[in-house]
Amino acid sequence: MKEAMFYQKLDGVRVRCGLCRFRCLIGNGRRGHCRVRENRDGVLYSLVYGRAVAEHVDPVEKKPLFHLLPGSRSYSVATVGCNFRCLHCQNYGISQPDEDGVERSGSFVSPQTIVERALASGCRSISYTYTEPTIFFEYAYETAMLARAAGLKNIFVTNGYITGEALAVIAPFLDAANIDLKAFSEPFYREVVGASLSEVLDCIREYKKHGIWLELTTLVIPNRNDSEEELGNIARFIASELGVETPWHVTQFYPTYRLTDQPRTPVTTLRTARRIGLDAGLRYVYEGNVPGEGGENSYCHSCGSLLIRRYGYLVEKNLLAEGKCPACGSGVDGVWS
Repeated sequence: MKEAMFYQKLDGVRVRCGLCRFRCLIGNGRRGHCRVRENRDGVLYSLVYGRAVAEHVDPVEKKPLFHLLPGSRSYSVATVGCNFRCLHCQNYGISQPDEDGVERSGSFVSPQTIVERALASGCRSISYTYTEPTIFFEYAYETAMLARAAGLKNIFVTNGYITGEALAVIAPFLDAANIDLKAFSEPFYREVVGASLSEVLDCIREYKKHGIWLELTTLVIPNRNDSEEELGNIARFIASELGVETPWHVTQFYPTYRLTDQPRTPVTTLRTARRIGLDAGLRYVYEGNVPGEGGENSYCHSCGSLLIRRYGYLVEKNLLAEGKCPACGSGVDGVWS
């Protein structure tokens, strides 16, 4: 165990966690909403520090990040646990553990070892992903500092619920984040996710203020968040508050976990979402989970020339020249070096 960061001791032995936006009030012997932070006699502990439950070498496109070192590999790591309760979670086996399973999860891998393995694997970044990196903050933070010193970039793949004070501490070591903007309605967030849309939007704004490269992902679910009105609201939020240079990934849903009453998202719906994003002024809108349909390619926002051709997570051709379009010379937004 490791004493947690970002908590306040209250009367008696209760504590207030300040890591995520639930700001849990935790009694003695109890855990927070994430199930992995426990109050023991007035001291809040992380139960998952160093307990890696997943380690993989992934294409950075899998995060998905299409505008950060395309074609490079990212060392991906996770512990168990999450502060959301998404009905459609594809990693529910590790994100939603029972309480007894938390302390038995994974095996100890130190931050230094993570960095060494990333370097040995030829990775150019470390991604804190698969579950929610906020809930293993101490582990991610210490790893990120070592990674930065070793010349590696750091990536959060996140639901966007970290508090401002916690984000401010790790932001100097974060190079990029892919944030899920799961819908644009409070009822969806309340019923499908168990969280608040307004808090997510505020969190996304905080990331932007820190200058972290952002890409957003929306899993488009039939009859849940796929109306043109809702997709338009997401696109307009991105354009007006984050900037038209922010890539938006609209991704195909498939039935899983506790949300099996809807079909896979039709490709036509993703194409509609992409059109809505481009009509809102966004420069880069991508279709995810549908390899070979053409919606994964990158094009110059100025002249329309092909920049990167992809098939799934594979970069088949990269024509970018130091972040500039080879046809017209326009700058392409992203992190290229």
